Amino acid sequence: MSSSIVGVLLGLVVGLRHAFEPDHLTAVATLATETRDARRGAALGALWGLGHTLSLIIVGIILIAVGEVLPARLAASFELAVSGVLVALGVRALVKAWRQGQVGEITSHRHGGAAHVHVGPEAHVHVGRWTLAWRPLAVGLVHGLAGSGALTALVFAKLPSAAERIGYIAVFGIGSIVGMAAASALVGISLRSLQRSQRGLMIVAGALSIVLGVVWSLPLWAQLA
Repeated sequence: MSSSIVGVLLGLVVGLRHAFEPDHLTAVATLATETRDARRGAALGALWGLGHTLSLIIVGIILIAVGEVLPARLAASFELAVSGVLVALGVRALVKAWRQGQVGEITSHRHGGAAHVHVGPEAHVHVGRWTLAWRPLAVGLVHGLAGSGALTALVFAKLPSAAERIGYIAVFGIGSIVGMAAASALVGISLRSLQRSQRGLMIVAGALSIVLGVVWSLPLWAQLA
């Protein structure tokens, strides 16, 4: 087996490990506090990984085609976008936790042709398929943009041909999908066993996401100056 093939396959292992980086875990954990099911948690993580992979492949192909690495200022801008997403997810989690602690206003809505009202979030929760799908996918897309600079710099240095570079990025992405699906499934299992603590976990996850987002952004502003 050639060293190039080994290098591409190594991308799978590196992608699995990459999924467990703090900013990735924090983002997906904040989203996953809304589900108590391992399968739905895994699907959420896989969608994050899919968005992450799409960004990596698209940016990677563009950079490989022009024979350049991502400019440092643009890479810092992408990283700063991740910080903004983490803060936004944290604020959203805290707001949802606060609302769950209130009685809530009367909500009127429909199931098909049947309209009804109920009080607050405690009665029942309706989650549409597209609501579940787009948010982790969008967060993954932003994270993928942030990671594209370092990854393409790596493949430029290690692999000689464009096909091998794209192959490495694709396999790396598959690894991140599998890794994040596993991590999110574990969050879903944990929440299922801690049903009474969901609101508290949302508060902890939201606060951690905000703190990490702010701390993550501090060195990036200097790079953009």
